[in-house]
Amino acid sequence: MTRSGETEFAAILRTLTAGRIDFIAIGAVAAISHGLIHTTEDVDVVYSRAKENLRRIVTVLAPLQPYLRGAPPGLPFKFDEHALLSGLNFTLVTTLGSVDLLGEVAGGGTYEQLLPFAGPRSAFGIEFLGVNLDKLIQLKRAAGRPKDFEMIARLEAIRQERAASGRE
Repeated sequence: MTRSGETEFAAILRTLTAGRIDFIAIGAVAAISHGLIHTTEDVDVVYSRAKENLRRIVTVLAPLQPYLRGAPPGLPFKFDEHALLSGLNFTLVTTLGSVDLLGEVAGGGTYEQLLPFAGPRSAFGIEFLGVNLDKLIQLKRAAGRPKDFEMIARLEAIRQERAASGRE
């Protein structure tokens, strides 16, 4: 984790994009890319599980010392292709902060299933692929966590504002 205990969002997004990782940003980072002013603690991405992408993920993230967030220290965890193939969703802490690698997400499915609902987005000065506003709202509804309900209301307000101004 960073010295301040905070996630370096731009650095994580830059690392993923520079490493040519096939991912789609969801969660708060995607919401921020749609204009929502929001604080978050991690970067949530749905990643392609194609073998070459898994290889790139390991190559790019291994130097950041990924470890299972919330796991006790010393737990035998090796971040490699085998681990990615054996699991699906990983909540990680790295030297740049927290990253959630999601192979599948409720309400959206896999990377390939989300692709039709994704497009170029920008946040923290970095260009990346992120879900569109409607799909983001759908994902938040499917997650159904109390913290998501307030974000849904704010995202719907953005959608209504865009519709009223003709900027959908």
